[in-house]
Amino acid sequence: MADILPFKRPEKKTPKKGLCQHGFHRWQVCKEKQFDVKQGRLVTVLRCERCGLEKVEAR
Repeated sequence: MADILPFKRPEKKTPKKGLCQHGFHRWQVCKEKQFDVKQGRLVTVLRCERCGLEKVEAR
């Protein structure tokens, strides 16, 4: 008889990011930095609650 190998489920690559790995971020306004020195104007810094990714929007 042949040896039977137990079935192993594949592990997720990034379990902490959850929906963020599919592009569904939960953006929250970060009020620490509101002025961009390089652009010389006010900006809105958005940070994802789940994964910490940041994006900047000009006002």
